[in-house]
Amino acid sequence: MSDEMRGPRGLPPLAGSGAGLVRLRLDISYDGTPFAGWARQPAQRTVQGDVEDALIRVTRLAAVRLTVAGRTDSGVHALGQVAHVDLPEEVPLGGLARRLNGVLDRSIRVTGVAPAPAGFDARFSALSRRYVYRITDAAFGAEPLRRFDTLAWPRPLDAGAMATAALQLLGEHDFAAFCRRREGSTSVRTLLRLDVSRRRDHVLTADVEADAFCHSMVRALVGALLAVGEGRRPPQWPVAVLHRGLRDPAVTVAPAHGLTLVEVRYPPDAALAARAEVTRAVRVPTNPSG
Repeated sequence: MSDEMRGPRGLPPLAGSGAGLVRLRLDISYDGTPFAGWARQPAQRTVQGDVEDALIRVTRLAAVRLTVAGRTDSGVHALGQVAHVDLPEEVPLGGLARRLNGVLDRSIRVTGVAPAPAGFDARFSALSRRYVYRITDAAFGAEPLRRFDTLAWPRPLDAGAMATAALQLLGEHDFAAFCRRREGSTSVRTLLRLDVSRRRDHVLTADVEADAFCHSMVRALVGALLAVGEGRRPPQWPVAVLHRGLRDPAVTVAPAHGLTLVEVRYPPDAALAARAEVTRAVRVPTNPSG
């Protein structure tokens, strides 16, 4: 039940976080163009900063802190971002999504607010994150209404060759060759889906799903597939790069604006806490990002 249908009282307390707190799940979509990514940064406009500032304004709290499923990079968009926030139970919660959207810039929409089930953690309870990367190889470039979420590629692409290369990358691997290393983090991921297909109007999509992503991983994978698609590399090249385990300077990281986080999947409510415990054990201090 969304907060639009529920009054400001009667929400369950948040187990394990101290008496008097309510955990809320927020579903968020945004155009990443004007933002320096999700994560709050000094002197930068970020999605987290805008949403937290909106929460502070409408709840009249001194500070709030969001936890997010996937910390998207600068310029990356989202249709299915998920975050949680813990608020004092005395804060009026009726109509919270409507009030937030009333003060947020139109580049961000809170599409849903609901009490989180027991054990829910937006980041650690997630089973997988799914992104879509859009590319056009049309001679005229991207359609005007899609120019902010579609990469215009100047040469024809072979979607079949890209799909063949993509299938070889599925499964659990150390994706160090496609990640920016971060101290203390793991680059072992399970790539559940990497489907490349051509749609109408010269548009190709790469549909990518994994248990989590390390920094720049999706865009590096797409960059390797683009080299295959235009014939500069054979379909076996991306998996050979993967197995070498080292960043290859021939792998170009695709631009951010073609990438959109479309979905975060979670287990049934009864399994949320167990999933979070397992994920913390193997991911901390990993920082998932597309």
